[in-house]
Amino acid sequence: MNVLIDTYTLESMVFAKNPPKLFDCRFKLDDPNWGEEQYKQNHIPGAIYCHLERHLSGAVTPGVTGRHPLPQVDEFKNLLQKWGLEKESDIVIYDQGPGAFAARFWWMLRSFGFNSVSVLDGGYAKWVGERRKVEEILVEPQATTNSVTGAWSKVISAEDLQANLEKISLLDARAPERFSGEKEPIDPIGGHIPGAINAPFRQNLSNEGCFKAKEELAIQFREVVSKGLPIVAYCGSGVTATHNILALAHAGVNDVLLYPGSWSEWICHDRPIVTPKPS
Repeated sequence: MNVLIDTYTLESMVFAKNPPKLFDCRFKLDDPNWGEEQYKQNHIPGAIYCHLERHLSGAVTPGVTGRHPLPQVDEFKNLLQKWGLEKESDIVIYDQGPGAFAARFWWMLRSFGFNSVSVLDGGYAKWVGERRKVEEILVEPQATTNSVTGAWSKVISAEDLQANLEKISLLDARAPERFSGEKEPIDPIGGHIPGAINAPFRQNLSNEGCFKAKEELAIQFREVVSKGLPIVAYCGSGVTATHNILALAHAGVNDVLLYPGSWSEWICHDRPIVTPKPS
């Protein structure tokens, strides 16, 4: 499967004899219950709800971790087994549309060695905009008796990142005003990690809310890729950074590393930062 799947193709798979495992990752940072409430009202047939904070994040330790640390490996393994996922499973993930929350789960599964995982291009907004079928039936996942293997791969720790800032290409997926530090609505300190390039994740999308074509994304990231340095993606808490990783994968660039703790972890400790100059 490609990293992205269109609504037409997904519809043909949803109603086939062996449909893919489907997950609804709709979520709002400022209203954590919103996505699940929307899911209960209607969702793509067969979808299981996946919550960013309950399912895709581990325990937060104030002053130590970022806002959405990765779950413990065994905790995530148990979740995947409960949801009946195996390495051979075809899996499709969607959120409301931009793809950031879906990309987080996509990246986590790919990190664990699941290769047949796609994100619905345009998300739920495109699906319902095209008047495709939805349902209210809450899906009860069927657990697998097979154990799930895997561990977090393609990640970099804060310590290794700090030691190699001059040897990598660092992409920050946050909005420009947060990157510059002019506005910071979420974290206590604004700014960015030294040497980072601002690559807002929404630039990966067309005006219609779908990912840009592979060729266009390849041009967009050409300067970064051409440096020949390892690429590391980060954001505020390790969520929207995966959108850049997905976009790069769509453009044919793999082996991008994720800094999971991202800015919200980086600023918990005495590490170098770039902040706005006093006026």
